[in-house]
Amino acid sequence: MDMQVIVGPAGTTAEDVLAVSRGNARVVVSQDALDAVASARRIIDDLAAKPDPVYGVSTGFGALAVRHISPDLRTQLQRNIVRSHAAGMGPRVEREVVRALMFLRLKTLASGHTGVRPVVVETMAALLNAGITPVVHEYGSLGCSGDLAPLSHCALTLMGEGEAEGPDGTLRPAAELLAEHGIEPVELREKEGLALLNGTDGMLGMLVMACADLARLITSADITAALSLEALLGSEKVLAPELHAIRPHPGQGASAANMLRVLAGSGLTGHHQDDAPRVQDAYSIRCAPQVAGAGRDTLAHARLVADRELASAVDNPVVLPDGRVESNGNFHGAPVAYVLDFLAIAAADLASIAERRTDRLLDKNRSHGLPAFLAGDPGVDSGLMIAQYTQAALVSEMKRLAVPASVDSIPSSAMQEDHVSMGWSAARKLRTALAALTRVVAVELVAATRAVELRAGRTPAPATQAVLAAVRAAGVQGPGEDRFLAPDLAAAEEFVRAGGLIAAVEPVTGPLG
Repeated sequence: MDMQVIVGPAGTTAEDVLAVSRGNARVVVSQDALDAVASARRIIDDLAAKPDPVYGVSTGFGALAVRHISPDLRTQLQRNIVRSHAAGMGPRVEREVVRALMFLRLKTLASGHTGVRPVVVETMAALLNAGITPVVHEYGSLGCSGDLAPLSHCALTLMGEGEAEGPDGTLRPAAELLAEHGIEPVELREKEGLALLNGTDGMLGMLVMACADLARLITSADITAALSLEALLGSEKVLAPELHAIRPHPGQGASAANMLRVLAGSGLTGHHQDDAPRVQDAYSIRCAPQVAGAGRDTLAHARLVADRELASAVDNPVVLPDGRVESNGNFHGAPVAYVLDFLAIAAADLASIAERRTDRLLDKNRSHGLPAFLAGDPGVDSGLMIAQYTQAALVSEMKRLAVPASVDSIPSSAMQEDHVSMGWSAARKLRTALAALTRVVAVELVAATRAVELRAGRTPAPATQAVLAAVRAAGVQGPGEDRFLAPDLAAAEEFVRAGGLIAAVEPVTGPLG
């Protein structure tokens, strides 16, 4: 049975966003939502019939709001705002981002606070269900007054103009796609063009997806950190719950517990006093739960912000329950932009500590008996030397991507919009950062599994053995002479991205935190 998501007047959930954006779930607008939309529209129609100017209903927009627009020009006004604001440039953004963008705008339209007609809501749902994806470009949003250009490109498709991608993945004129699926283009009326453009939907959709991706990556990094500790004959005593209870950050405790469960039954841990005695492991090993845990707690805060935004109706002006239509600044993306930047910082630090563990595994002076670069015949073979170079390059890029976008306001609209959030930009760079983090964790996985296999004579933990079997089945080869390495790294990357590490471990450990 196909997935189905009900859109009501009270907001939506992260799970619903993911179901629509990534799972192609069918969208159904509830009758309660349609009733709320119709009720708000009656208020707009009443205001449109009066001589008094109302922003977005009978005036221009932004710095041009001083002009009163006569009734005979209002349809043209709404159509023109969409056409002129569909001014994006650069590469197309991903299909899942556009679907999230459309679904979240639909969520606000269905709230009954925007004043659009029910036909606008129903047509937006029809586009999603038909698998029609507007062409949206990388640049064009400052994260304030809504993700303007991205949302405008979506509204353009609603009007039957411009280009869109069909369900088969080909680009075609939007008018053809709508006709093919029996969807009538919308002729926008008062307030509707503005209502389609004025939200944080793009940055919010990317935040929701980033939260899901980072949650998977943090748990994956807990697993690779445990494998690295094991391969370096480190001490698992630092993971004891009583140690983490006296510094009760919940994320730290969860990561330590994950690592301890992965290491249960290992014959490799606790040998730090053998051939090269050491009292303590290096920070990249010993402090892994503290760093990953701080990322977990940052992620928890980001999810709280996302949930609040998912429950919001973001538009300007809005229709209030008592019939007033009031201007506001709720479209400002600062709350979302900040946490997008916070997550990029957390991701960069998680990548940094993972790279340090990889480097330690490859350095014969610090790896406690492993061959240089985990090579088959060091000198003849280079082993994973350049895999670590690749990892270091990714970490370096992630540090640049961690520079916050949200502090870089650029005024626009003749200084009417004189402080903006840059939340869309924060979201775009976070997506790049998480793709890089996936690769960084993959390189540590390749190094740690190879190092564990080189510890002949000692039996790794059952969970580690499960990872070894799964990653080898996924096409990542073990120790041996040098070979073309890029395919192994690509296979490891896909394994991590698909959640393969967690899937391999949890049948042994039970669900990880």
